Amino acid sequence: MASKHFMNPTRRSFLAAGAAFVGAPALAQDVEEYDPLRPPPEPEPPVRNNISSFRGLDWQPYFSSLTNGAILVDTTSRALHYWGPDHSTYKLYPSSVPLTEEMTRRGRTSVIRKVEGPSWSPTPSMRKRNPEWPSYVPPGPDNPLGTHALYLSWKYYRIHGTHDTRKIGRQSSNGCIGLYNEHIAELFAMTKVGTQVLLI
Repeated sequence: MASKHFMNPTRRSFLAAGAAFVGAPALAQDVEEYDPLRPPPEPEPPVRNNISSFRGLDWQPYFSSLTNGAILVDTTSRALHYWGPDHSTYKLYPSSVPLTEEMTRRGRTSVIRKVEGPSWSPTPSMRKRNPEWPSYVPPGPDNPLGTHALYLSWKYYRIHGTHDTRKIGRQSSNGCIGLYNEHIAELFAMTKVGTQVLLI
């Protein structure tokens, strides 16, 4: 009998503690939600939106032909599409896009130069925003253009690699379009000077 009397309070205590534990997250959530001194929650990582809209596209709504091949950069889904002039080659790569709408340029351009092992110099506007940046960075692991760069007819705009893989799938550039180094190397080999480019 004493044993039974001993077990009942213990079981009741356990159940009460369990109920308090189950209720705790809801209570904590309410406190976090309405606490005016608590900073707002971090926004959802952009890469999650990118994954949901990362899908293959057909070239015909965007280009009249595939002469010299074609590159479409979709800044909304953060993806780069490439179609080869042979009409059978198609590649889809995740990309980084500009940080802000003001830095984003859209429209038609083309590849005018290809450089393996590019050097980099910040633009005048970049130097103004970031005066601590170096005026020149040689090719190598510290170069923000990665291993390869496709220079576009728009001044200062490029499609290039990056050594910082965290940038891919995010709004993270000062205007250019970034790819993983292995992807830009593959794209670099397929494109030619004159490849048409459309940013939407």
